[in-house]
Amino acid sequence: MSIFSTSPDPAPHGRPAPPDPAAPATPPAPVIFDLDGTLVDSEPNYYQAGRRVLARYGVTDFTWEHHTRFIGIGTRETLEMLKREYGIDAPLDELLAGKNRAYLELARAHTEVFPEMRTFVERLHSAGHPLAVASGSSRAAIETVLAATGLDAWLTVLVSAEEVAHGKPAPDVFLEAADRLGAEPETCVVLEDAPPGAEAARRAGMRCVAIPYVPKTATDPAFGSAGLFFPGGQEEFTADAAYRWVTRDGGRDRRDR
Repeated sequence: MSIFSTSPDPAPHGRPAPPDPAAPATPPAPVIFDLDGTLVDSEPNYYQAGRRVLARYGVTDFTWEHHTRFIGIGTRETLEMLKREYGIDAPLDELLAGKNRAYLELARAHTEVFPEMRTFVERLHSAGHPLAVASGSSRAAIETVLAATGLDAWLTVLVSAEEVAHGKPAPDVFLEAADRLGAEPETCVVLEDAPPGAEAARRAGMRCVAIPYVPKTATDPAFGSAGLFFPGGQEEFTADAAYRWVTRDGGRDRRDR
């Protein structure tokens, strides 16, 4: 170990040295949001859209409990699984177009933003954090929801599952969002509500704030890699707690777990 140091001499009498004005400030950490179940409570709309589409092909027993198995998985991947499960003899693109049409109609009529999430987004934007949305939904769905809720005033960098090779739990959407923000993955913080999204953040090498949408998923091992975890979901999440964690050295201190 070298005995030489380029650090300034310590202050006399053991007092801490004053901050170096020439030292660069840590830039605000880029923050990437999942959309559905994280920023907005859109899952009821996705459930109803799925029921409408499946009913056209004779599937009438699709329940909310069944729908929750697919939360956090992209729309295309969800429909691929449902097509196999129910033996639906229709092209995947036909199913996808039908569900997107139904969802957009519902989303335009009403989509609820989680109040603490709106506060959090506004606060991050005011502090200069680069922001993005990376979602398993279609780009049309993302744009519709953001416009309908007014979140498009702060969230303008968007990545949909349509624009990458693989949906969550693959890291593609998050890595693409970081690229569009001009950020290194390890500097980014992801907010996610579902285990596949938390796993995608881990694979992307990003820190994660996890807010489970489905209570029974709170014990999923995928959330074990989250740096900040709200096991009670949106009822427990607060903008203040999340902001303190993200801004303390960019969320690198993991002692809040």
